[in-house]
Amino acid sequence: MIDRLLGRAELKERIEELEEEKRHLERRAEAEEERRADAVADRQRAEERVNRLEDKLESLEDRLDRAETDEETAEFRQMTDASGETLDDVLGRLRGVESRDPEGLFTGFVPDGDALPEVVADAFGDRAGLIRRAAPAVVCTDDAGIVSAALRPPLPPERAFANWGDDFRLEEQWFRPTGRLAFALVRSDVFAVGTYEDGERVAFEGIESEVKETHSKGGFSQGRFERRREGQIDDHLKKVRAALESTVDDADRVVVVGERSVLGEVRDLADHTDVSDATGKPKPALQDAFRDFWTTRVYAI
Repeated sequence: MIDRLLGRAELKERIEELEEEKRHLERRAEAEEERRADAVADRQRAEERVNRLEDKLESLEDRLDRAETDEETAEFRQMTDASGETLDDVLGRLRGVESRDPEGLFTGFVPDGDALPEVVADAFGDRAGLIRRAAPAVVCTDDAGIVSAALRPPLPPERAFANWGDDFRLEEQWFRPTGRLAFALVRSDVFAVGTYEDGERVAFEGIESEVKETHSKGGFSQGRFERRREGQIDDHLKKVRAALESTVDDADRVVVVGERSVLGEVRDLADHTDVSDATGKPKPALQDAFRDFWTTRVYAI
């Protein structure tokens, strides 16, 4: 009765209504956070699939073009990935080919299949379409049609060229880690860099940082999680730049591979960058990335 006289009953009822409304809003907020967390996880998984699908997409596009035009198209006699002793064998065979004719052997570099030089098209004739598909590639053939191959090296020539000679032009630096090389792997939570002398590692440095990968349901908000994760990555990349800067000055060439999302942060320190999906602890991850990078795709035409 006193509560009603003083208006407290209405206030208590209003407080109860507001508390119920607050609980309802909190439930909605929690549901929204869970939805966003699931969306972030889905996006991260999708990004991981992008790299694996790119090569398949290129192959399917080629097949689609051929199906739509309904034209007979020559096929590669063989395609293989060569590294180590296998690459030694491939390069050794090609370098062993010689011609008494000073213009009997043709070597060229085709950086873009959409712009095939006329001299390359003439050299390969009705197989020129295969060169478009292999590009960017160093291509080799002879005037008798005995040898015909394309190689996609890890570090291709800087400029296109095409010339006839008495041997094939296959420079070691396109295919091998020659000289003093700095090779680094950069991920959002892992960094590894090695210094190599003609392919042998003589120095190593690795960094691991704690970076949240996915937002756990409950706890702080999705926005706060994203800010915290971005801050962790920024701190990691600062360490990466410092370590890389102390290494590159003592190298003839600098190659950096890693996650597409973070490569841009160190691109200015590298002579060449490429995407790599190598994961794990710094040292074994660097070994995997190094082996994968120094692999040459060989096309028998």
